[in-house]
Amino acid sequence: MRKAVSVAMVGSVLAAAPVFAQEGGETAGPLVGNGGLVIWTLVVFGLLLLLLRRFAWPVVLGAVIEREKSLEAQLADAARNRAEAASLLEEQKRLLAEARTAAHGMVADAKGMADKERAVALDKTKLEQEELLARARREIVAERDRAVQELRREAVELSLAAASKLAERSSSGV
Repeated sequence: MRKAVSVAMVGSVLAAAPVFAQEGGETAGPLVGNGGLVIWTLVVFGLLLLLLRRFAWPVVLGAVIEREKSLEAQLADAARNRAEAASLLEEQKRLLAEARTAAHGMVADAKGMADKERAVALDKTKLEQEELLARARREIVAERDRAVQELRREAVELSLAAASKLAERSSSGV
């Protein structure tokens, strides 16, 4: 039923579509194909694609690679900080063992403090790592969105310029 209704609607729209007579007796309208226009559209699209591939894509790709290297460096710093925190924890354990031999009373206090410091250091390191990862993800998404937006804007500008030139050529050639 829906197909029948939609086909009938399309038929009525096609029947109501204006048809304009051109010089050679040919008809022109929104549904009449023009081979020359199709070819020029494909040529302009191909040129636009080549220009974007030649000039815009390397810039965007370079920015993404540079950003990726920056993020990798930040992750390496986070790993070094984690290793440093682990070595500090080992040092605290060694000091705790020495304190244990000195006095049993001091051992209980030192162990409590070391556990708190370890928990704080691990929490701090974990929070810093999560913050770095979250920030890196946000920046990657933002960079990607900016690059896509820039590509779209450039594509629109190039398409408009090409269409303008094509319109000027076709109006001066008629």
